[in-house]
Amino acid sequence: MKTLGLKFEWFVTQTALVMGGYTRFAGQFFTWVRQKPFRSRQIFLQMNVIGVDSTPIILLVGFFTGAVFALQAGYSFRLFNAETMVGATVGLSLAREIAPVFAALMVIARVGSSMSAELGTMRVTEQIDALEAMAVNPYHYLVVPRVIASIAMLPLLTVLFVFIGIVGSYIVGVGLLDIPEGPFLYRLEYYLEMKDLIGGLIKSGIFGFILAVISCYQGFNAHGGAKGVGLATTRAVVIASVSILVTDYFLTQWILELTR
Repeated sequence: MKTLGLKFEWFVTQTALVMGGYTRFAGQFFTWVRQKPFRSRQIFLQMNVIGVDSTPIILLVGFFTGAVFALQAGYSFRLFNAETMVGATVGLSLAREIAPVFAALMVIARVGSSMSAELGTMRVTEQIDALEAMAVNPYHYLVVPRVIASIAMLPLLTVLFVFIGIVGSYIVGVGLLDIPEGPFLYRLEYYLEMKDLIGGLIKSGIFGFILAVISCYQGFNAHGGAKGVGLATTRAVVIASVSILVTDYFLTQWILELTR
């Protein structure tokens, strides 16, 4: 029993230390984002990497997500003679939940791992130390542009995901399941409101902040050579993905309370 208590105490201590490290790292963003110089070139470069380069995977995943959802919903709603609700169901689900979460997970897989690996390599090869030696704050130069770009681009990728997902559901619903086009589009337009899309955009902006901070934190604190960089990259992807899913629940509850 004493051994179990010691293990539990160690676990709680380590968890508190890790959470404290993430909180302090994230808090620095709000300090350094106001400091000059405003590194617009680095921000636009990261926006290109995070947003533009992620567009193909977002289009691919978004299209087939909407198509699969429409296929499943169509066969299910047919049992109740409610096939015309497929468009509205897919649109609401994409705007509120699926698009923000899936877009964030795709960016984590494609860009979050890259952020962690890049910064981790810079850490173990002492390039970050070299920046400090040249009187350049590494957080301001490396982290702030990535976080800003992630916050800015995730909502845009979410909008793209919603649009292409609805296109995929339309093709499957109208073309494959023979749902009448007029009722399909009318129900979609009637039930999908701007507040649903705004709620998803708020989520995606917060998700962008979370994934960028976690990925950069893991890279910044990498150690142990190539193996350490690999471990940091793995931790970044896993922790960021789980954090997105957990945060999504609380954000959903909060947004639903606001929009009642």
